[in-house]
Amino acid sequence: MKLTFTTALGTVLLAAAPAYADKAAVLDNYADIALAKYTDSLITAQALLAAVTDLTETPSAEALQAAKAAWLASRVPYQQTEVYRFGNAIVDDWEGKVNAWPLDEGLIDYVDATYGYATDENEYAALNVVANATFTLSGERVDSSDITPALLEGALHEADGVESNVATGYHAIEFLLWGQDLNGHGAGAGNRPWTDYATGDACTGGHCDRRADYLTAATTLLVSDLEWMAAQWQDGGDARAQLTADEDAGISSILTGMGSLSYGEQAGERMRLGVMLNDPEEEHDCFSDNTHNSHFYDALGIRNVYLGSYTRIDGTIVRGTSLSSLVAQADAGVDAELTARLDATMMEMSELKTAAEAGFAYDMMLERGNDAGEALIMGAVNALVDQTRSIERAVSTLGVSGFAVEGSDSLDNPDAVFH
Repeated sequence: MKLTFTTALGTVLLAAAPAYADKAAVLDNYADIALAKYTDSLITAQALLAAVTDLTETPSAEALQAAKAAWLASRVPYQQTEVYRFGNAIVDDWEGKVNAWPLDEGLIDYVDATYGYATDENEYAALNVVANATFTLSGERVDSSDITPALLEGALHEADGVESNVATGYHAIEFLLWGQDLNGHGAGAGNRPWTDYATGDACTGGHCDRRADYLTAATTLLVSDLEWMAAQWQDGGDARAQLTADEDAGISSILTGMGSLSYGEQAGERMRLGVMLNDPEEEHDCFSDNTHNSHFYDALGIRNVYLGSYTRIDGTIVRGTSLSSLVAQADAGVDAELTARLDATMMEMSELKTAAEAGFAYDMMLERGNDAGEALIMGAVNALVDQTRSIERAVSTLGVSGFAVEGSDSLDNPDAVFH
């Protein structure tokens, strides 16, 4: 029997599904790697909370720098978990409060006068919760005299159903540590002064105590969210149970996560779109200028899921039966092609990362007419698209059903981006 499926890249013909006894082992290893990644994300988030506590209790330039360093470290394992999205509903339903972007930062704190005010699209784009102990939201008066995780999660995040009202997660914390990046396409990240957390007359930006409360609440919530997700991948956890309940559906989940992150999400929404719009706000970690690392570790997450191996933050390796071995048993050529294209993507990401770390920041690459920057970004975009085609070949080789790749107008219908 022949099956077909349709993705953003076209229609693909599937062979009948071959039977392999080690699918269960592939799924177990995939879940073990998920547990390790989310546990590492939790460990680094706990270190971030400790650094935030030091900053808010004893503010100083050194304490702010330490908190920034802890945030950057926390992104390394977390970005490698993003390949678990799209194919695992439990992750997709949860991810929005942890890594949502872009955000209207004026919802949270003060912004530059050039930032703008409320718009028809977002009435709360300049709400500034830090400066207001009460405010009206959707016609209801909200008491925000105590800034707590419950307030951020329950009342503010995606307020009024607007996705850019991001009140929680990594990027809200990033903004509170770095502040706005007002350099446009010029060199430099956000430059929030440590005195935004100072006490008494030394306080800048106003409401330093409330800013500290917001930062603490957001980071505390991030830790609890990661605790919850790590538990879902333990033996008996819901994510592991859902994945392993049907072996064929589980294999489809892995491939769907790989393909959708490769294509629509990373190649499209996070990279190609920014090149088309030449907008420095279209970079994933726009306050810290850490976007090159976010892209690198997203791509690495795809690769380590396929090869069935993840290196933890302590240097230990979680390794087991891989999806690669399953594909190789069906067609060694397809496995070799996909592995080579995953490696080619990492080479392109490494070039982008090296250039950024040498001073050619991602927002500088996005400037209109910057041919070198566009070449670096599009080299990675094209590699991601190529590896998605190879992922689709693996799907066809394994006879997987239920596979679907997220698309992006920036790749599939570029004219629509400007309408």
